[in-house]
Amino acid sequence: KMKILLILYMCSYTAGSCLPGHQWPNKFDDMYDCMQTGYLESIKKMEEVGRKDVNKYEFFIRFACVEEQSANT
Repeated sequence: KMKILLILYMCSYTAGSCLPGHQWPNKFDDMYDCMQTGYLESIKKMEEVGRKDVNKYEFFIRFACVEEQSANT
């Protein structure tokens, strides 16, 4: 069965760019679980960065849930 990968990106409107994606260590069985984790972890990361730096650098989190590519395709 195909697994879903979660990739999180820390971005800045001020810089106009995003850091390289961070692949979540766990893989997911379906899109729902991946999306739910993506939203929850985005909130945690914003809280970790803090209001001051989020506002100063206009940080935001992007994330993507993508099907894992198998080696035999």
